[in-house]
Amino acid sequence: MAMMPEKSVDLIFADPPYNLQLGGDLYRPDQSKVDAVDDDWDRFDSFEAYDAFTTSWLIAARRVLKPTGSIWVIGSYHNIFRVGAKMQDLGFWLLNDVVWRKSNPMPNFRGRRMQNAHETMIWASRDKDSKGYTFNYDAMKAANDDVQMRSDWLFPICSGAERLKDTEGKKAHPTQKPEALLARILLSTSRPGDVVLDPFFGTGTTGAVAKRLGRRFIGIERERAYAQAAEARIAAIEPLEAAALKSVLPKRAEPRVPFASLVESGIVAPGAELTDIKGRWSAMVRADGTIAIDGEAASIHRIGAKVQGLESCNGWAFWHLREKGGLTPIEELRRQIRERMGTVGA
Repeated sequence: MAMMPEKSVDLIFADPPYNLQLGGDLYRPDQSKVDAVDDDWDRFDSFEAYDAFTTSWLIAARRVLKPTGSIWVIGSYHNIFRVGAKMQDLGFWLLNDVVWRKSNPMPNFRGRRMQNAHETMIWASRDKDSKGYTFNYDAMKAANDDVQMRSDWLFPICSGAERLKDTEGKKAHPTQKPEALLARILLSTSRPGDVVLDPFFGTGTTGAVAKRLGRRFIGIERERAYAQAAEARIAAIEPLEAAALKSVLPKRAEPRVPFASLVESGIVAPGAELTDIKGRWSAMVRADGTIAIDGEAASIHRIGAKVQGLESCNGWAFWHLREKGGLTPIEELRRQIRERMGTVGA
């Protein structure tokens, strides 16, 4: 990361060593050995050594993160609280802690603790005053059956065909994350074309998902076997077509289109009739973009409010254009204008 330009990354996903501090081998009830995390990269002499390592990589990550960027860090109970404290000490601003709840967690074979069925992810902006970080709220809500995306996510652990194996048929990496988890992270907090950094790249899950979703990525990995597996894996990924990557735009991001634009563009002709869905009131469209009823002319909103005896009205939802084929919501006509501008689902 020291070789990278300052403030050059839009999103960071970090899956650092957990410092599991495992003591001795672990066996299942049938006496088969559990393939646990016992690699050298997860071994630290003390908590102090782990804290120093954490501080070092977080400082480097913060330097390359854009002021409008954000960072995700995943961990278990062994390390995530220490990492979170260091993030706050360094100025990161915590936005959410998201629980990845595993639908198929590994059992607790010794039976002396509860089953570890989740991991915790911290999502943070670069600092407290960061306002422009990406969060695709509307897209996530639409993807969640029009309900706000929650901070508890249910995904299975990586298994089956997705789990990479080495030449001996063993796991290529002991803590490979599921692509579905990374997909939600990237879809919720980045945009196509963004630069995504993974400083603990492993076998390249972040890179594979980023390539598929039209994001650019940088992966850093010191273990040669992992890096080689990642390269082969990512080379086989086919990016999605641009049309499949379009996302729902938040309303505030859509350009303001006044009713007059529909008249000026010819979509609605002067003299056309607007009516409510039940046909109780009828107004005439004027050339200047106002509508008139009973000798009074004003905006679609003001006239809509007046005929209903209300203080306010969303004229886009209230009025419909009467045509030979029936009634067309003027909101639909506004959508056509926005499509011409190239801003719908961009």
